[in-house]
Amino acid sequence: MAKMIHSMIRVLEEVRSVSFYVQAFGLEVAERLDFETFTLIYLSNAESEFELELTVNKGREEAYDLGNGYGHLALSVSDLDAEHKRLTDLGLNPNKIVEFNRDGALLARFFFITDPDGYKIEVLQRHGRYK
Repeated sequence: MAKMIHSMIRVLEEVRSVSFYVQAFGLEVAERLDFETFTLIYLSNAESEFELELTVNKGREEAYDLGNGYGHLALSVSDLDAEHKRLTDLGLNPNKIVEFNRDGALLARFFFITDPDGYKIEVLQRHGRYK
């Protein structure tokens, strides 16, 4: 059976992006691989083996066009309200918390936050299928 191991996004500034993911989600640099024309930074934490790979293409100065195909990354937390407050206190400007119901029952509680390169990240309360 296949196992998902990472997702990659291209970022403009390594320090700015790593700082965001460390502050926002407690991710740490698991490995940094520097090549002549690009650098790969793998971020992870003890919650999951899944990693986020940041790719920095050297010499690039303009922001990436995210196009209309990118959706979002999703992370789950045990206390959504506390995370929302923490991110707000850090000045990272999360969107408001949304409750999503289906057939009269809570399906999900979540909010979105945007990283420095414009990528959307969904933060979900651990509940139901969102563990």
